[in-house]
Amino acid sequence: MKLPGADKRLAIIGSTGSGKTQAGVFHLSNQDWSDPKNGRPWIIFDFKGDELLRQIGAEEFSVRSKVPERPGLHIVRPVPERDDGFVTDLLWQILKNEETGIYIDEGYMVGTRNPALNACLTQGRSKRIQMITLSQRPMWMSRFVFSEADFFQVFRLNDKRDYANIQSMISVDVTKRLAEYHSHYYDVGADKGVIAAPVPDRRSLIGKFQQRRSRRNKAL
Repeated sequence: MKLPGADKRLAIIGSTGSGKTQAGVFHLSNQDWSDPKNGRPWIIFDFKGDELLRQIGAEEFSVRSKVPERPGLHIVRPVPERDDGFVTDLLWQILKNEETGIYIDEGYMVGTRNPALNACLTQGRSKRIQMITLSQRPMWMSRFVFSEADFFQVFRLNDKRDYANIQSMISVDVTKRLAEYHSHYYDVGADKGVIAAPVPDRRSLIGKFQQRRSRRNKAL
């Protein structure tokens, strides 16, 4: 299976406990954030304070500050509703800066009509803005998350309406029940779907981030 890179968009959908966040962190572990010269900054929007995201060693910054521009992992933890305006400002900054990765955990918390998010999704390819967007409720997300996606990874969902929403956009049957932590992985460009096995466990993922940070620090 082909993994997304460069300027691609990946949408990961699944209910709580389905393996969605762990898969997202797996994809993040393979991105170009650790090279101090040729890497890019990756901005993580963690709306729910996920424990695994706390353990990968990303550098935290304030939602009220400027977006970091140096290569590496940078995490911000906005409070929904209270910080919505600041999130929009950060996304506009990313679009202006270009050459940046965006990871959004629980994408519906950005809102279905956030103009900055939609601009990153629709205009970001030419600016090499790569995106990984996760959600447990695709019905509540911007339609552009899916219409602009190059890859889908679909885990177990609880609401049949969410299945119908995703099924309308891809040609593989995502309603078929799979073994625990398995997922339907769909490559839009190739119009090809596969059954993806579970990603490595949390300890292995955290170890990979530690190794990459260690190599990065030695290169500085």
